[in-house]
Amino acid sequence: MVTSAKICGLSTPDTLDAAIGGGASHVGLVFFAPSPRNLSLDRAASLAVQVPPHVQRVGVFVDPDDALLDAAIASGRLDVLQLHKTAPARIAAIRARRSLPVWVAVAVKTRADLDDARALSGLADRILYDAKTPDGAALPGGMGMRFDWSLLSGFAHPAPWALSGGLDAANVAEAIRRTGAPIVDVSSGVESAPGIKDPARIAAFLSAVAQG
Repeated sequence: MVTSAKICGLSTPDTLDAAIGGGASHVGLVFFAPSPRNLSLDRAASLAVQVPPHVQRVGVFVDPDDALLDAAIASGRLDVLQLHKTAPARIAAIRARRSLPVWVAVAVKTRADLDDARALSGLADRILYDAKTPDGAALPGGMGMRFDWSLLSGFAHPAPWALSGGLDAANVAEAIRRTGAPIVDVSSGVESAPGIKDPARIAAFLSAVAQG
């Protein structure tokens, strides 16, 4: 099995080019105002036109309303919606209103947290296992935290899935070996500062994925 990679939180043409040129299968565009990776609709539109057809544009949202979703889908030419901290009933409503695939993030710290994944059977086209952030944290992800990958050992995934949380060029090959993740997702692990992607780190991460 070949593992593919999503580079999340891209915001500049040069870092988007690094992701595409390095072989990323997905690029993440964040639409969440508190995030240092948040994009305006105009910036999203300018980046979206750079993305070739074989790379999917993933819009990243935190419990979004319909107005934001509609505007972001149009501006970012989104292929996938990625939802964080969104209740199952809201996920179902979003799916019913739109034809795009939906990825749902599950925050993991203990094995019990995986029960949340089981509840997404039939709702999520893909489950994104991410590290649970501390109580009161402003962001649901992108903080460089990882969880114990062994928690996924033997777990019957209720949907296709991806692995996120604290990944970088130094540990992603191990993460792939230990979990068998079909897709790995990175944000802060390819940054020089919060929200500032580094083309060299993106290249190193994608190289490690390809070799892993």
